[in-house]
Amino acid sequence: MDHIATTPSAEKIAPEAPTFGETFRFWVKLGFINFGGPTGQIAIMNTELVERRRWITQERFLHALNYCMLLPGPEAQQLAIYIGWLLHRTWGGIVAGTFFVIPSIFILLLLSWIYAAYGNIPVVLAAFYGLKPAVTAIVASATIQIGRRALKNEVMVLIAFLAFVAIYFYKLPFPAIIVAAGLVGFIGGKLWPQKFYVIKPHGAEEAEAVISDDFHAEHTRPSLGWAMKVILVCGTLWAAPILAIGLWRGMDDLFFQIGIFFSKAAVVTFGGAYAVLAYIAQAAVEHYGWLRPGQMLDGLGLAETTPGPLIMVTQFVGFLAGWQNVSDLSPLISGVIGALMTTWVTFTPCFLWIFLGAPFIERLRGNVALTSALSAITAAVVGVVLNLAVFFGLHVLFPPDGKIALAQLDGAALTMALVAFIGILRWKWDIMVVVLGGAIFGLVYKLALAM
Repeated sequence: MDHIATTPSAEKIAPEAPTFGETFRFWVKLGFINFGGPTGQIAIMNTELVERRRWITQERFLHALNYCMLLPGPEAQQLAIYIGWLLHRTWGGIVAGTFFVIPSIFILLLLSWIYAAYGNIPVVLAAFYGLKPAVTAIVASATIQIGRRALKNEVMVLIAFLAFVAIYFYKLPFPAIIVAAGLVGFIGGKLWPQKFYVIKPHGAEEAEAVISDDFHAEHTRPSLGWAMKVILVCGTLWAAPILAIGLWRGMDDLFFQIGIFFSKAAVVTFGGAYAVLAYIAQAAVEHYGWLRPGQMLDGLGLAETTPGPLIMVTQFVGFLAGWQNVSDLSPLISGVIGALMTTWVTFTPCFLWIFLGAPFIERLRGNVALTSALSAITAAVVGVVLNLAVFFGLHVLFPPDGKIALAQLDGAALTMALVAFIGILRWKWDIMVVVLGGAIFGLVYKLALAM
């Protein structure tokens, strides 16, 4: 395809493919700024990878995202693995997925230790006070940016609206909404393809990118040999620490139980972290007795205000389970073992799902029925993202319960959110600037109130 027009614009010329070093630096940076749970993380990647760097087109980004939405586990980390794999094969996916969580592992370990040993630290809470409106702005701007590209006709708008109503007002489970949207899209693609087959780019609407519609690298082709190798390697890595703990300390040991329980959770955690938190909380508090009821809520608060997937709350559960329930090791050592075991069995399966399934998903790109289903899922995801943006925004602007009341409106948070929102959309502020600016704002504001 000829990408050169008579008077080409910068967006019509595909940028040079990034080196492995460039992408490595980006994934490390992302690990420190990916606040806001899955919605905020997807928003950051959309802004950085699609809008600013043009490493991947919106169409390819959404195609990958839709597959990740159907998988168990943290969809944002899986999306990072997918894009890293597209750019630089297996090692690209490994680096992207690993550094997506490494910073949060150490930050949450430190905060978990502080929590267990000393309780909450005011200066940390102050910084995270400013981060919340900043992340709200990131999520809101991403909802608009993704919606502009995904909602290309009245049918897609209706699907997004119905998804928002279903999850916000009727509290229908996320997986049910996604499955329903996929079925509607699959049928609609056969009966009314001009309204449902819309995930494809439309000429000038889509800027050129490194990973564009005509990107067909050799490593994206599915093969039985590759699939068997992925299952063997990833399956072995997944099971190895559980078996090692079992041989070391026995099958009745706490750490072995943690490995088995969270391995099961990694397979059934459809619908993101919020969908599975009730299941994990019930098991950890009521069935196993690893935590006290209030501690689970405290862990969720820590996970929500640190970078990394929200499902990192499982690491907090593992840390406190070891800290409070192992007598033959020091609390710190047993807490770290419990935390690392939990983290390993929670995130290692993500590499299996992507490396195994992504080549087949890439092969099916262009299939009208599948693409129509994914188009409908994309529209539904816009409604779900809007729901999370509204939910998050209400709790940030109207603390503590998120109910709209002028007397409860947090004017400082509203001001911070509006400034960040306008800066992102109008002046294309870097996400790092917004995140750091929010943290500094929180520290200064809380310090001023204390004086």
